[in-house]
Amino acid sequence: QVHLVESGGRFVQAGGSLRLSCTASGGTFSNDAMGWFRQALGKEHESVAAISRSGDITYYSNSVKGRFTISRDNAKNTVYLQMNSLKPEDTAIYYCAAGLDTGMAVTTGHPNYYDYWGQGTQVTVSS
Repeated sequence: QVHLVESGGRFVQAGGSLRLSCTASGGTFSNDAMGWFRQALGKEHESVAAISRSGDITYYSNSVKGRFTISRDNAKNTVYLQMNSLKPEDTAIYYCAAGLDTGMAVTTGHPNYYDYWGQGTQVTVSS
């Protein structure tokens, strides 16, 4: 059973930056694709970014492309989401997720390919 813990969410002004972290335990982190998802109040779950187990393939949603960067450190069992140029519409609970890296988990970023989810961390961007 993989356990995921996110951290780094907080209140920030528009235009600012945050780095979210997600640390995994209980599984083989280096075998898993990792993804970041978010859910804003009253809105559907949205894929944000994903990264392959080796870190060489990434996916970004159109809404964050060019502003967010996903990365991972397999030695630390941790995946990161660097968020720059934050906008009020980025306000949401951000979740990380892990799934076996079969290719589709990263190329599509679809939540159906992810089996384990963290509890989420709140990001609030004020205008």
